[in-house]
Amino acid sequence: MTFSRLFALLLLLATVALQPAAAWANHIFIPMDNTQKEHLKAYGVAYWLLGKQVEVDWLLNYRGGSFACAVTPGAENEMAVRGITYQVISEAQYTSILSEIADPNANMDVMKLEKVPKIAVYTPKGKQPWDDAVTLVLTYAEIPYTQIYDDEVLRGDLPKYDWLHLHHEDFTGQYGKFYRNYSSRPWYQQQQRESEATAKRNGFSKVSLMKAAVVVKMQEFIAGGGFQFAMCSATDSYDIALAGLGVDMVEGMYDGDPADPAAQSKLNFNRTLAFQNFHLVRDPLEYEYSDIDMDPRERRVYEDNDYFQLFTFSAKYDPVPTMLTQDHERTIKGFMGQTTAFRKSLIKPDVVVMGDNKASGEVRYMHGTLGKGTWTFYGGHDPEDYQHFVEEEPTDLALHPNSPGYRLILNNVLFPAAKKKKQKT
Repeated sequence: MTFSRLFALLLLLATVALQPAAAWANHIFIPMDNTQKEHLKAYGVAYWLLGKQVEVDWLLNYRGGSFACAVTPGAENEMAVRGITYQVISEAQYTSILSEIADPNANMDVMKLEKVPKIAVYTPKGKQPWDDAVTLVLTYAEIPYTQIYDDEVLRGDLPKYDWLHLHHEDFTGQYGKFYRNYSSRPWYQQQQRESEATAKRNGFSKVSLMKAAVVVKMQEFIAGGGFQFAMCSATDSYDIALAGLGVDMVEGMYDGDPADPAAQSKLNFNRTLAFQNFHLVRDPLEYEYSDIDMDPRERRVYEDNDYFQLFTFSAKYDPVPTMLTQDHERTIKGFMGQTTAFRKSLIKPDVVVMGDNKASGEVRYMHGTLGKGTWTFYGGHDPEDYQHFVEEEPTDLALHPNSPGYRLILNNVLFPAAKKKKQKT
């Protein structure tokens, strides 16, 4: 080696040595487009990284809403064990990605995830994870959560948590209106006994009165800065309970006395989160609460043609709905539940619609704010089980690791981890 070449090499090494660590450090990049083998578990590893005090970048609208972080001890092994597709890239490569995202003409942005959300699931203690899509996917993604129910809510535990999911609950106190088909089943009778005992223990004469107090506590949780997520019957029955505070909407087989015949005229829609001007289904034996949920006969969609479209928002100007709609597919396969599709004409004008079927006039996925907090409603029961029946076998998510419908749930789970940006519109 000549002296001049040796001198040049030494100069290069000295220059590199003087560079700050960030100039040559590697990054882990987790793609969330169709190259990802385990979309659902990728959310779990993002949560795991946050638990290790590692900041995660959520690259909104970049390759399906990808994740990135600095190389961290144990991270690669964790991703390999979980079967997650990832790459280790150089600082220069990551800088190039960030430059592409920062382009004013690109509908992309970087959302910093900084904290580990404390997650609570409002569900009866005896329920199994497969009774509910959220607990099912949290378990599959290995994201920890705490089960709470009426006792914990009423004693004021909600402020301990950042994120609250409402299991497929009936907040009207009618036990899901399962009386006609399931009132003779032991599990139904046990549920009723437990609910009545809990109401008595907390000083309420009826389960419906207890549930009304619970929804008020939950509304206070949102207003104080909490994040509330609900699916299926926990969406419309929640708003019905709020509108009917102080009104007896429940017939005798559920609470021992007849409903107020003027209940409909006494509803107060100013209290609700999402819906207004709806009409109650007064028949206690009909498996429906109100006209919020679209009637299957008027929807005119079936399993082979049931889809809804995700809206596209501006990542740089509307980061919240952008986060909540990150997906590798924009057309989502529909799925049914006790509450499947929200009637668009009954949704309040300030609600942000994030997914709908325009042809049938129904909304499937929507979001709103209350005070310092937010809420999200998602219609249907299980994104990978089109018509989930009571007592049916659980969905095996190992068969659906790339489910676009389940990704929407997990977007909401990570949402409270984000460093908040002021929405510009």
